[in-house]
Amino acid sequence: MSSSSHRRSVRALALAAALALGGPVTLTGCTQVVDAFNALQAQTSGGGQSVVVATPAPQSSSAAMPFDSRFTYDGSVTLSSEVADGLELRLDVWAVDPKRTMEWSSTNEKQFGFALNVYDHRVDEKAVLTQKRRVYVSSVSITSQTAQSGGQVSNPFQFSADPRTLVPSDTLRSDRGLLLNSFQGGLLVPTTSIRQLPNDTYGITLEFALNIAVEGSANAETSFSQQTVYQYLPIAIFESDGSEATGEPADSGTGTGRAPGWGQNSGQG
Repeated sequence: MSSSSHRRSVRALALAAALALGGPVTLTGCTQVVDAFNALQAQTSGGGQSVVVATPAPQSSSAAMPFDSRFTYDGSVTLSSEVADGLELRLDVWAVDPKRTMEWSSTNEKQFGFALNVYDHRVDEKAVLTQKRRVYVSSVSITSQTAQSGGQVSNPFQFSADPRTLVPSDTLRSDRGLLLNSFQGGLLVPTTSIRQLPNDTYGITLEFALNIAVEGSANAETSFSQQTVYQYLPIAIFESDGSEATGEPADSGTGTGRAPGWGQNSGQG
């Protein structure tokens, strides 16, 4: 794997680049799309911005699947980050269609949803907002990297948006971003799609990059600090010739069960 400084520079480039959408997104209820994912939102970050890496990039696995994925095993996963003492940022991701994740192949459309919420464990869940440390999110970016039996690496799914463009105008927000710990329930994206992948793909890893502002003390406007939280979501991909029904993953071609490390040099898929 590449060094920490190299990963940060790669992430900075990914966040600054104009990213194409991986598929259509439909939001309902209090989080309707407002011409959402078609335009890249400009992102700015102050100097000295801290970085939280909540889950490591996927490593080699000797598990039954050539590409080990808790999301694939369970059909959903919760990725948690402690962004301050007792302050939890939670990213939930679930399969939408096919809901049976062993039917996720390189050729079909693979739909998933995700939600972002924050929990201040220092106070009661029903405490008023002024008693909680607020967290705002100003951008959500997703990049991807495939694991392919032929050794190639591609980046077929990419996405970037300002969450404030995805919700109604009456949702609580400020120049810091969209407020996550509100009665309106954070950010919800019910459906987005990963479309066709290279035929020899046996896994894909999504990297979520979340730019947030975290309040140091409850109801203290001057105590906010900026962070970038990274979360990794490995997803196994299966052959489309009937292996979905048997639960057999696509052959990695190596017999080692190894998945390529994040950050390899690659071209766009």
